[in-house]
Amino acid sequence: MKEKILVVDDEKEIADLLQVYLENEGFQVLKFYDGSAAMECIYSENIDLALLDVMLPGIDGFRICQKIREKYFFPVIMLTAKVEDMDKITGLTLGADDYITKPFNPLEVVARVKTQLRRYTRYNRSGEEAGREKSSYDIRGLVINREEHRCSLYGRDVQLTPIEFSILWYLCENQGRVVSSEELFEAVWGEKYLDNNNTVMAHIGRLREKLREPARKPKFIKTVWGVGYQIES
Repeated sequence: MKEKILVVDDEKEIADLLQVYLENEGFQVLKFYDGSAAMECIYSENIDLALLDVMLPGIDGFRICQKIREKYFFPVIMLTAKVEDMDKITGLTLGADDYITKPFNPLEVVARVKTQLRRYTRYNRSGEEAGREKSSYDIRGLVINREEHRCSLYGRDVQLTPIEFSILWYLCENQGRVVSSEELFEAVWGEKYLDNNNTVMAHIGRLREKLREPARKPKFIKTVWGVGYQIES
């Protein structure tokens, strides 16, 4: 069955171009030029990944992303003409998994789509495959289960995006060891880390919010200044 990609962009030429490239790669594309119609589609179709333009008439991309994360876990990639770091951080903290600035090469977008889908599939594998490796961790009341793709804190479910789940799982796998931002980015995103990349920091901040961690003295995800992040044994 073809994976369904939602494309939402009010620039018709861009939306049409992305449709052509994605369909050439075997994806089924659901294309919309405004946010309201896209929201109806999200609730009626089984979407595998969403490509959202930030600036949309009616409901903007940030709001769509926020609504998606209230119910769904599929990957979300934001598309925008803006380059300010704050806009990028806003998208990431609302639950976006990746962020691409216009103008872009459509082949790069296709590559990013495939990367996100591979990651999402990897962390939602069948019980038989996941059973070959450790499938869960329980760290002082924080429980994460890869087979069920579920996280809970003191018995209450914590809703994580695929990226947030991947980050937390990697830190748990390396419990007791300090993991650098570079290592974490390359392990989770599968791309080369750049020195000015604040993506990891934004996602760690969002994870701490969901785990109700105090900023100055986090209980689970510790910052080792100048080195990286650690979940203590």
